[in-house]
Amino acid sequence: MQLNIRLHVLLLVSLVGSVLSSSGDRAEQFQTCVAVCQSRSCRQGMYALPLALRLTRWTCIDDCKYKCMHMLTDQAVEARTKIHQYYGKWPFWRFAGMQEPASVAFSLLNLLAHVRGYRLVQRKVPEGHPLKGYYKTFALVSMNAWVWSSVFHTRDLPITEKLDYFSAALAILYALYCTTIRLFHIYPSERVGPVQQPRQAHWSSSIRAAWTVVCTLTYLAHVSYLSLLPRFDYTYNMVFNLTIGMLHNFLWLTYSLPSSLSFFRRFPGRAKSYRPQYCTKAAIFVALTTLATALEVLDFPPWARIIDAHSLWHLATVPIASFWYKFLVQDALDEGWRGQKL
Repeated sequence: MQLNIRLHVLLLVSLVGSVLSSSGDRAEQFQTCVAVCQSRSCRQGMYALPLALRLTRWTCIDDCKYKCMHMLTDQAVEARTKIHQYYGKWPFWRFAGMQEPASVAFSLLNLLAHVRGYRLVQRKVPEGHPLKGYYKTFALVSMNAWVWSSVFHTRDLPITEKLDYFSAALAILYALYCTTIRLFHIYPSERVGPVQQPRQAHWSSSIRAAWTVVCTLTYLAHVSYLSLLPRFDYTYNMVFNLTIGMLHNFLWLTYSLPSSLSFFRRFPGRAKSYRPQYCTKAAIFVALTTLATALEVLDFPPWARIIDAHSLWHLATVPIASFWYKFLVQDALDEGWRGQKL
């Protein structure tokens, strides 16, 4: 599945949790500015925030931090000195209460891409195809992840951070779950031709059930570990998602290899040597998602305090998502499935 679409959030960015301090908020000048602003402006009944800020749960102290951050950033830009991060984030201009409006907008574009992907699967993949339900569920899980991504980038709070990270981890793990079911042919199957051997059907069902249990317990353990710790373990979160992502990409890369190198029988009704030309698209997908994720490495102060590397990564995944759904549909319509009851 389209997994790196949600390394969101979850790869190198996970190393820099928003609760961690940065050079900007540790600076004495910033702390003094916030203290003065708080003493002057945050007395009870003396400071009324605009409605948009109240709806997005800004407080007077948050507003002071925001104003001091941009005041010091203005000074740094004017003096052509280093621009600092504050609480693990670059200084962004907020809009309607949104802390990172570009990332919010691009997250919503990704949400739209998965909505369209869901509709494409629903419209193009025949009813009864053994993978149609899995692909539709993947689209729904991904929609959920991008909803919480937009919420998190609107307001970075402990609860929105966890909902974002946990939703993204679910999308990544479900992508690996579906990929394994697809490539190792352990989906529910009904043959049109010779009757499937009961022993083979029972084996496939047992493996699928075991794989479902493994993935479910893995996700529950992941969420429980991160929830019960006194402090969110960003390094573990990054390693977990990176490992799942690499496994996912490795499987699809192997699928795309020439038949002499791939260990997959790509379709249940064809020999292992059967390899349609579009199989190369799986390798293209892996390359594109790797390049898109590399944007996270190119961390830089946001252009005009709006666009940074992370938001560009979100933007880059939009066409990749559309590309991936088209590939899944093309794969699902291949003649190699003709032996299945569709």
